[in-house]
Amino acid sequence: MSYLKNTFREVSNPYDFKQEYLSSPEHSFCEACDTTARKQTSNFLEIATLEQLKRLHKNETFSGTRRKFYSMVLLTAGSVQETIGYNTYTFDAGMLYFIPENQLHAIHHWSDDVQGYHCIFDADYFLLCLKNQVKLHQYPFFQHDKKPFIRLSSEESALVAGLFSKLRQEHCNRQTFNDDLLVRLYLNVLLIETERIFLSQQGDNDPHLPRKEQLVASFKNLVSKHFQEYKLVTDYAKLLFVNPHHLNDTVKEITGSPASSFIHRQLITEAKAQLIQGNETIAGIANYLNFADQSYFCRFFKKQTGVTPLQYRNGHRHDGV
Repeated sequence: MSYLKNTFREVSNPYDFKQEYLSSPEHSFCEACDTTARKQTSNFLEIATLEQLKRLHKNETFSGTRRKFYSMVLLTAGSVQETIGYNTYTFDAGMLYFIPENQLHAIHHWSDDVQGYHCIFDADYFLLCLKNQVKLHQYPFFQHDKKPFIRLSSEESALVAGLFSKLRQEHCNRQTFNDDLLVRLYLNVLLIETERIFLSQQGDNDPHLPRKEQLVASFKNLVSKHFQEYKLVTDYAKLLFVNPHHLNDTVKEITGSPASSFIHRQLITEAKAQLIQGNETIAGIANYLNFADQSYFCRFFKKQTGVTPLQYRNGHRHDGV
């Protein structure tokens, strides 16, 4: 699917998603809501039925995009044909499929009778919930070297559909901070139940990736394991027995971003988790992440996020929905 490399556009948040795919980008998917959709750019979750999306699709097909967030789609009726990464799949009823953050994606066809649920969310939204929760990149279905789908039995499909429905209901009706916390908890339950099903089918779940895609997947897996101790692309090139320039060029060709951005993103995600979910001092977090000192950590964090670690901690601890 080389055409994706040349034509993809970045879709970063719910508003971008609606602008790209829907005839009414201001549309709210919550029937109980009287307000139109907000232009929220971070800390978001959006859930809709596939029937709603199908009615609002502005095209029959859509060229390649790179989603900068996580997606989960449950198909309970009808069929779809989509490209995820470098493979094109046709899914029918009983399929649950996933589009990891920064993954290439294109929609080729949705049948008129399509039904199910579509949920997107970013890492910040997921972070604002449980202390010591599983990290998003650790879920196997969000790893680029795993198959991005599972087939559900009728019992599993009913369970997962019920969780999507409850997640959507709670998300649409939330009014207080505790309501929003409940939504995040339901998201965690959905992910955990999905992981159980995914792992039970693990035996037949490793796709054959082209060499370049396999190198990028291996690089990302290493970053998720060693980001505290290794912060340079050259470190990972040594682990992978490749030239640093070759590694960086390959990662940029496949993902659209330099290799260093994935190391930085992993560090920032962990820093955010520590800031939100724990009571460790800024200096303690800097030490935990193996920064030379607190000042260097604070400069790095602000460069990546636009705010200082303390501003981020205070803002997210006191913000409501």
